[in-house]
Amino acid sequence: MAPRRSSALITTVLCLCGTLVSLQQTLVVPLLPDLGSILGVSADNAFWLVTITLLTAAVATPIVSRLADMVGKKRMMIVSMLVMVSGSLLAAIGGSFLTVLIGRGMQGFASSLIAVGIGILRDQLPREKVPAATALMSATLGLGSATGLPLSGFIYAHLGWHAIFWTSAGAGLLLLAALVVVVPESDVRSPGRFDIAGAVILSVALTALLLGISKGGSWGWGSGRTLGAFALAAVVIAVWIPYQLRVTDPMVNLRTSVRRPVLLTNIASMIVGFAMFANLLATTQQLQVPEITGYGLGLSAMVAGLCMVPSSLAMVVFSPVSAKITTRFGARITLITGALVLAAAYVVRISFNDALVPIVLGAMAVNVGTAITYSAMPILIMQSVPVTETAASNGLNSLVRSIGTSTSSAVVTALLTAMTVEVAGQHFPTLDAFRTVFTIACAMALLAAAVAWFIPRTARPVSEATVVEAAAEARAETVA
Repeated sequence: MAPRRSSALITTVLCLCGTLVSLQQTLVVPLLPDLGSILGVSADNAFWLVTITLLTAAVATPIVSRLADMVGKKRMMIVSMLVMVSGSLLAAIGGSFLTVLIGRGMQGFASSLIAVGIGILRDQLPREKVPAATALMSATLGLGSATGLPLSGFIYAHLGWHAIFWTSAGAGLLLLAALVVVVPESDVRSPGRFDIAGAVILSVALTALLLGISKGGSWGWGSGRTLGAFALAAVVIAVWIPYQLRVTDPMVNLRTSVRRPVLLTNIASMIVGFAMFANLLATTQQLQVPEITGYGLGLSAMVAGLCMVPSSLAMVVFSPVSAKITTRFGARITLITGALVLAAAYVVRISFNDALVPIVLGAMAVNVGTAITYSAMPILIMQSVPVTETAASNGLNSLVRSIGTSTSSAVVTALLTAMTVEVAGQHFPTLDAFRTVFTIACAMALLAAAVAWFIPRTARPVSEATVVEAAAEARAETVA
């Protein structure tokens, strides 16, 4: 157990690591219009620099999280950060599309840091500080993703595209040093052998599934490639599930994952991931629609990104509020509350679309709901799984959220490209297209609240949970 006086420092370092890692998801988005010409590829190929990061993040998260429970959480965080820094350096130095593509893939590998970091918080912090620290760590997901838009746009405009990757590498090295010095290694371990075959099969299934979701819009939803990707994912999953139930040390403990609290939390998490990501994608595009359309504001990409910063900060500001709700009423009520706030915020987004202030305030309200829901999910998972499976179970939760966000991206893109109006020879999404996106997101938020309602009530508030005692028992079992 780390000394109580170091709890704030441990939490700060882990949250900064989480922010840096989540920032990688949107790091190159402002560059996409120019990256094709810079690297000598088509615009469609340039978009692979976003897709590859999402794919490697989805594949790496369950693998790294499982290894963290087995060989040490701090150790796997260091490995993940080293991979991210190496990828940033490769992208900065290489200068070709292939090297940047590989570098971006390596950057996505580190997305597992957040799930593993939450596991460290559970193992190392005093039990009364776990809800607030977990809420803050969860908030870094939105903070990093949203701040990546204006930050990378500013760096690109003033220092060039190479500087974006140099900055990422430099920040990664600083946080790597802080991680080594400040964060203690957890002695809570899950003994056993790593399921290599299960990891490979799961990686194939996830790659096929997310490839179909992310590229379906450009390939065509009825094309052979898209349908083939989905078919491959279904076949591989059908093989993987019985294998996981049969193997002694499975990659994912499905018997734990199908427990009602864990299963319903993961389903709600995927739905919330869909609902919250629609706000980020649609709002940044809405702010950039030209004024000539009659409803657009005509902002630049960088200014539009800056307008999203207040909503990102709202996630951090409201994370202590969500922790208090959890401490007082339990994580189940927190998840339901956050989903209802999310739905109400989308009602605002549907109703007010004619000025900058209501749009920004509406986006902030969406992120407040997101912060509340995201803080509850890891707590619900940790209440329902053995302490030796904390990182792996949170890794699976992160994975299902990424499936939700990827699906949201595909749906939002399809709607905004299908419902368009022609102005001055160009096609732009109609105002009804954005309202449709927000209406669907509102419905998904209500669905998440309904799913969360059926999560079993816990006997005691999380502040009284025996986190310390469970960790001690797990340490004793490991030693034995």
